[in-house]
Amino acid sequence: MKRALPVLVLSIAGLVPVWLYEPSLGTTSSEASASTPSASSSAASGSSGTSSTVVKGTTVTTEKGDVQVEVTFAGTKISSVRMLKQPNHPQTTAAVPVLIKETLAAQSADIDTVSGATITSDGYKESLQAAIDSQADSAASSPSPSASASASAESASKVVSGTAVDTEKGTVQIEVTFEGDTIASVKMLQQPNHPQTTAAVPVLISETLAAQSADIDTVSGATITSDGYKESLQAAIDAKG
Repeated sequence: MKRALPVLVLSIAGLVPVWLYEPSLGTTSSEASASTPSASSSAASGSSGTSSTVVKGTTVTTEKGDVQVEVTFAGTKISSVRMLKQPNHPQTTAAVPVLIKETLAAQSADIDTVSGATITSDGYKESLQAAIDSQADSAASSPSPSASASASAESASKVVSGTAVDTEKGTVQIEVTFEGDTIASVKMLQQPNHPQTTAAVPVLISETLAAQSADIDTVSGATITSDGYKESLQAAIDAKG
């Protein structure tokens, strides 16, 4: 009986980190409703005439932990992806920006698996596909907009290129798509060919979509690229007016 008591105490102590675990800030968020599968919520920016739809993918249980994404659609376009749940592993943390970048480029769940994070990648793609399917079903059941409304929405979309900023590492230039006054997406036109830049770009774009401005943090290890990115971004915002 005396041996059983320490074993019980150690078992309880081992469970405490699990109870207290919260996903790391920046790439994940914990929400009370995060476990609700495939529920879509429309967030219409009514005054601007454009609308965005936020859709949660299903929660996918993997060997490493649960994976769930939240996708923001601008019309039928994927404008951003946010992690609601992800395994607390270094491989996952490194893989998430790559998966999001590929999603924005492919505009689908047909993306490559990240080497070293196969399980997380598969869970990500499954949750992402569920969100895309949910959005497609909602769009199919909605009445088609009138020709005049379509023309109005199209005219509200504007693509602006920022200035090309020469840095010590290379030229940085971005292209911003605005939906009304909202920054819907950011694309790199020019960037230095460096691993630090490749890793920093998805973070910079994600922060831009969240902040809706060039007032974002510099990415550690990619200060020069970050400064060039923010300068080009600000120029595009100023040019849009």
